[in-house]
Amino acid sequence: MIDMHSHILPGIDDGAQEVPEALLMLQKAAEHGVKIQVLTPHIQIGRYDNTLKSLQTEFTRFEGLVQEKELNIQVRLAAEIRIGPEILPLVQTNAIPWLGTWQGQRVMLMEFPHNQVPVGAMNLVQWLLKHEALPMIAHPERNRELQENMQKLMPFVEAGCLVQVTAGSLTGGFGAQAHRCAVELLRAGQVTLLATDCHNMKYRPPDLNEGAKAATEIVGESAAWDLVHSNPSTLLSLS
Repeated sequence: MIDMHSHILPGIDDGAQEVPEALLMLQKAAEHGVKIQVLTPHIQIGRYDNTLKSLQTEFTRFEGLVQEKELNIQVRLAAEIRIGPEILPLVQTNAIPWLGTWQGQRVMLMEFPHNQVPVGAMNLVQWLLKHEALPMIAHPERNRELQENMQKLMPFVEAGCLVQVTAGSLTGGFGAQAHRCAVELLRAGQVTLLATDCHNMKYRPPDLNEGAKAATEIVGESAAWDLVHSNPSTLLSLS
């Protein structure tokens, strides 16, 4: 399997804080069947002021440690980017740690604030699409405004945005509302990726295998495999 969303790169956001915890998270992911782990630290101006250059530096250092420990897992670098006008210059200067490519377009992992879909979000998405930057909306099933009315997500899906659902949402880790919305999106065939969004070993662990099992019960083995292997492979240009 391939996990496309995680906060394992240590000490730079609200994910793993120390190298030993980050390495343990990778070890657990590998034990649960993950062959490639994409590291997606937050880029959120004013809170997590990470840049492509700074992230590349930290990633290179961490990748060396992973290789030194001979862990049976590959790591890749991308980022989770908070929606906002700050995205525009990043796209224009190609300063985005892209998640991959999809049908010829560069893909960014983009998150809404947890409580709402910002006013003007669709205008920004349309600008991104015109500039060949395809948003993948991270964990919409956990957004409180969308939980109240999942139809508010549909204009983004119809515009072409991709959707990533959290494995823990399918296993009940984020509550009944997130579970209901995740199941609804899966059954509607609107999910591109299932990923862990893991942050630590205590309450946000790397649990992609459990999420894949839950997805299999909902949409079947083939569709679930697409979410954790086939579609990630396409994004990473492995197939």
